[in-house]
Amino acid sequence: MQEYFEVGQIVNTFGVKGMVKVMPFTDEIQRFEDLKEVYICKKEGMQTKKIEQVKYHKNMVLLKLEGIEDLTEAEKLKGCYLKIDRKHAKKLPKDTYFIADLIGLPVYTDEGKWLGKVEDIYETGANYIYDIKNEEGKQILLPNIPDVILKIDLENEKIIVHLLKGLVDEK
Repeated sequence: MQEYFEVGQIVNTFGVKGMVKVMPFTDEIQRFEDLKEVYICKKEGMQTKKIEQVKYHKNMVLLKLEGIEDLTEAEKLKGCYLKIDRKHAKKLPKDTYFIADLIGLPVYTDEGKWLGKVEDIYETGANYIYDIKNEEGKQILLPNIPDVILKIDLENEKIIVHLLKGLVDEK
């Protein structure tokens, strides 16, 4: 399981006093108000910064980070990703999972056939779609519905699915 979760990306600066504009990667944008610090990920590694202020502007999060006092310093952070420790992540309800924990898990049918690994997960509005790929690059898209996704077993690192008729091209 991942130790850190990406919660956003610094996409721009905001104003001249060192605020940064963050595109959030969370469903609950107000989540940033509960955070005391974030890790700024650069090529050289991660750097911890305390959050001094949180504001919102057009579905973006505006952060004032400790030690970033002007536009020049803030511009150096453009493109950086923000992460938090797993222990600071929101507690999830039973039978819900962090997408980051599912990426890379092997997927098997309920008959024991290996299908591939979870490459990505997309939200469609109605449900999530699991993008599964095998070694040959064959893609299988599976909806996250109870009839298809039977079991997510993080302890044994696998997902068990049932392939409904017509869901997967058998060629």
